[in-house]
Amino acid sequence: MKLNSLFIVAFLFLFACTSEIDSSTYLKTQRNGNVIAGKVQATLLKNVGQAIHKGGPEFAVEFCNLKAASIIDSLNQEYKCTISRVSERNRNPSAALSSAQEKELWETFQSEILNDTVVQGNKNLVFYKPIKMGMSACLKCHGIPESDINHTTQQKLHELYPKDLATGYTLGDFRGLWKIEFVRE
Repeated sequence: MKLNSLFIVAFLFLFACTSEIDSSTYLKTQRNGNVIAGKVQATLLKNVGQAIHKGGPEFAVEFCNLKAASIIDSLNQEYKCTISRVSERNRNPSAALSSAQEKELWETFQSEILNDTVVQGNKNLVFYKPIKMGMSACLKCHGIPESDINHTTQQKLHELYPKDLATGYTLGDFRGLWKIEFVRE
């Protein structure tokens, strides 16, 4: 019964958020969002993997702190959109859920009712797609402290992200959302 109620609430919420979007625009934005989210994920994983290989997880934490934003910025320019990540348990404070709409979407994605969605933003269309803990290498910085994250990496995380909330995950956990904003044509 609880699942049915949650599904109905999610459906009504999403209907209200997408009712201003015609079906062809929705599908085009969803398709583009999935392509871009896949590209961003692959690019970041490749670069973080190289950083781990080069200097271990603590080097990868520093790499992410210094270089992830510029990688995402270059993809923003390539795809003419604004790419970000949001989470209830964010590492970077700028990645916190920022609106009531995002908090409601978070609950919907957390219950695994959706794979992705497109909603109307202020003047933009916004694509959201869940980020899951899919690789054991991710646990070296986002896993359980003391068992997955070594002491040196924990120190680097505390140094660079003193308000870090993005640890304690296990494989398969829902960690965040890709948020890709497109200027509405």
